[in-house]
Formats: sequence, C-alpha cells, structure tokens
Amino acid sequence: MQSARKKAIFATRNTFVIDTLVIEIKFVSFQFMSQHNLLGNAGEKEAVEFLIKQGLTIRETNWRMGKMEIDIIAQEPGMVLHVVEVKTRSSDEFFDPMRSITRAKKQNMVNSANAYVRYYQLQCEIQYDVIILIGIPGSFKLEYYPDLFVPRLKTYR
Repeated sequence: MQSARKKAIFATRNTFVIDTLVIEIKFVSFQFMSQHNLLGNAGEKEAVEFLIKQGLTIRETNWRMGKMEIDIIAQEPGMVLHVVEVKTRSSDEFFDPMRSITRAKKQNMVNSANAYVRYYQLQCEIQYDVIILIGIPGSFKLEYYPDLFVPRLKTYR
C-alpha cells in the first residue's frame, strides 16, 4: 500500500509554500494618474517656476507629516518662510477657486507650517501665500496672493 503524501499549502502574504518548494509571487500594479492630478502637478510646477523668478528659494514641495501637507515651502533671503497653497483649475466658470481657501484650510496651513518650523527648528517669520492657476498646462493664468492672511491668535481664558 502506497502512502498518500499530503501537500501542505499555506499562504503568507505573497509567498506560497508547497512541500519545500517556495514560490514567490510578485504583484505588479500600474497606477495611472487621473486628469485632475496631472493638471494639479503641472500647476505646482508652474507655481515653483514663478516663485523662483520672484527670487525665492524652494525648500520643499509637497511636504507631508502625518495628515498635514504643504504644497510649496519657499524662503526669501530675509528668513521669511513662504507657505504656499496652490489651487489649479481648468476653468473658473462655475466655481471661484479662492472659495476653496476656507477657514479650515487656513488653519491646516498654519498647523502644517508650525509642524515644519518645529521639525527643522527654524527661527523665522512665516507668510501664507496662495497661487491660483486657471487654464491648461503651458498657458495658465496665474494669480498670486502674497501674505493672504495672518493666523488668528489663540486666547486662553
């Protein structure tokens, strides 16, 4: 009587073991950027070029820490840090892009800038700017709003 040999098959992540033979399967994923992401990336590149022409040095683009993010962090020679939010739209026909800079968005910009300054232990003044780009890559209409707002001070009673 021949003994039946049982084959053990079990999976751990992407590795399968059959007897003593190990087969590793690699999954290849293709990520295609959606059209609005391509437009946003083109807008941020255009904004970076604009800020460089204005004499600013780009420190970071798309800086993230946890859930906080800053589109562009630039610096002028006098140690003023520019925290720049970039809004890119193909058209402003139906919605004014400036309306997307809400009180919550401003607070997120302030929190992110504070985290950045603490992380790099910087001693500098912070300026909050917004750049709005409308159109298609290569022919954007750029609107620059330097020092758009001053953060609200928190008061404790």
